[in-house]
Amino acid sequence: MTFSLAIVGRPNVGKSTLFNRFVGKRLALVDNQPGVTRDLREGEGRLGDLRFTVIDTAGLEEATDASLEGRMRKLTERAVDMADVCLFLIDARTGVTPTDELFADILRKRCDHVILAANKAEGSAADAGVIEAYSLGLGEPVRLSAEHGEGMNDIYTHLMPLADEFAKRAEAEAPETDVTLDEAEAEEDGVRRPTQDRPLQVAVVGRPNAGKSTLINKILGEDRLLTGPEAGITRDAISLKLDWDGLPVRIFDTAGMRKKARVQDKVEKLSVADGLRAVKFAEVVVVLLDAAIPFEQQDLRIADLAEREGRAVVLAVNKWDVETEKQEKLRDLREAFERLLPQLRGAPLVTVSAKTGQGLDRLHAAVEKAHDVWNRRVSTARLNRWLTGMLEAHPPPAPGGRRIKLRYMTQAKTRPPGFVVMCSHPEKLPDSYSRYLINGLREDFDMPGTPIRLHMRSQADKNPYKGKKKSTPSRLRKHLKDK
Repeated sequence: MTFSLAIVGRPNVGKSTLFNRFVGKRLALVDNQPGVTRDLREGEGRLGDLRFTVIDTAGLEEATDASLEGRMRKLTERAVDMADVCLFLIDARTGVTPTDELFADILRKRCDHVILAANKAEGSAADAGVIEAYSLGLGEPVRLSAEHGEGMNDIYTHLMPLADEFAKRAEAEAPETDVTLDEAEAEEDGVRRPTQDRPLQVAVVGRPNAGKSTLINKILGEDRLLTGPEAGITRDAISLKLDWDGLPVRIFDTAGMRKKARVQDKVEKLSVADGLRAVKFAEVVVVLLDAAIPFEQQDLRIADLAEREGRAVVLAVNKWDVETEKQEKLRDLREAFERLLPQLRGAPLVTVSAKTGQGLDRLHAAVEKAHDVWNRRVSTARLNRWLTGMLEAHPPPAPGGRRIKLRYMTQAKTRPPGFVVMCSHPEKLPDSYSRYLINGLREDFDMPGTPIRLHMRSQADKNPYKGKKKSTPSRLRKHLKDK
């Protein structure tokens, strides 16, 4: 999914029909009456060899008040701001209306890439409307029939050069993860350092009102982001570049993530989705907790998400300046962390105050250390010496009486560290033994908290004599013949 495409236009011009055509399923409700679509709906669009995120929007209306139509319009305008490309539909049989002209003017100002399409253009009755569409000043209109699938080739022609442009942008912005190592690289212990061109990407995530924007303002040294006592002020995932005490960083401020069942507002759904995308673009994820109510279920889900995405994780406990029993609280925090997040055992746990700036130096050091560990490389020789010791201390089980042999181990990837063990019967090795090896890697090679990927692979038996008949030595054959 290299780019997003928002389908916009007046009510009842065929946006949902075109959406269903792109996704290949009847996901969106379609009816002749206008105003059926109210929410934003996302799907995985396909057009030829292009893959993109397609967004179905509510019909644009002139209402700007707090009415339902006004809120629907605000939601659609937000989708326009978020999307990479807008496909502006008009009804070719009706022609250009004053409402079309109004929204064409809005799109010219708010969207860099607009494709104008005249839908319902099958037959000669639509010719006048297609010609009239030139007056909108958005270039040549695409003659389209979403119902019958006509004009898809023309849309493909418009999207293809844009897709190449967005693919290059996505490649430049995406973090380098799952880096494959060859044997020569695996012997080195060097770590790739962030530069001004490719800064370290850090996402600050957490529940609403945990103090994410305040923390980033304190790191920046200026009130760049809007803050306040109300929960849910931040809606977009905003990225900022800065030099954090000599470390080039691109930091993402994200919207607070509540439990899925509590998220009813459509704008909040978009905000959470934007925050989840920021986690996927980050290299280090700072999970910000509130010292008063740490480790709620949602905090655990957010931390687990970052671990499953393979990102380095730092836990920061905010509002530490108002805590009275600091030592006792810190001890309880560490105990709860070890118990509730065993998959991140050893990850940095830092206490900070976004309001006063207390602990920011420790947070900087923790982020840098987490990034170093995420890039950690271990030589094959060291790994196999370590594996021998682990097997002697705790041999693998023998399910069904067949002993599992672990023969060889190497590091295949970094960011996060990924290891491969060649063994017999990998499908029979229990998960508990894999966890034993992962915990040993964390402890013995100083890789606390970072996600570790361990893959068991079967190694074919390379005995050259397997399957061959035993031959009788010549002297023994002669002796048997003489007898």
